[in-house]
Amino acid sequence: MNDDAYKAIYNKALDIISRREHSQKELSDKLVKKYDATELVNSVIHNLIEKNLLNDFRFSQAYVAVRKRKGFGPKKIGYELVSRGVNENTASEVIDTEGGWNEAALKAFNKKFKAGIGEDFKEQNKQKVFLQNRGFSFQEIDSVFN
Repeated sequence: MNDDAYKAIYNKALDIISRREHSQKELSDKLVKKYDATELVNSVIHNLIEKNLLNDFRFSQAYVAVRKRKGFGPKKIGYELVSRGVNENTASEVIDTEGGWNEAALKAFNKKFKAGIGEDFKEQNKQKVFLQNRGFSFQEIDSVFN
């Protein structure tokens, strides 16, 4: 194993994760793209996980909080987490623990539709589709309209 290359990759990994939490897949993808040394990158990732510097659960908690604050629902956030390499069970657990999704749906609705709930069926339908596209469930959407 090339010690200098390992150190370079390890230091770059620390630099990347010092800015924000990353999933294992995100960090691995960034490092492989830069260094083209998959074995060394895997070794660095494993080392960071052992030292608890890289943790998909912690990444998921931070990610869910940020995306929820930006007005996205649990379905969309869950899909995004899985696409970033987070285990589905971990994603579901973090999203369920976060809670407050009815309030998040209402907040996203109020930010987008300052005039409130539409007068006619067509307008309300448009508003519901907006929330659905944001990743909210039908139950969460109903909580806004009832």
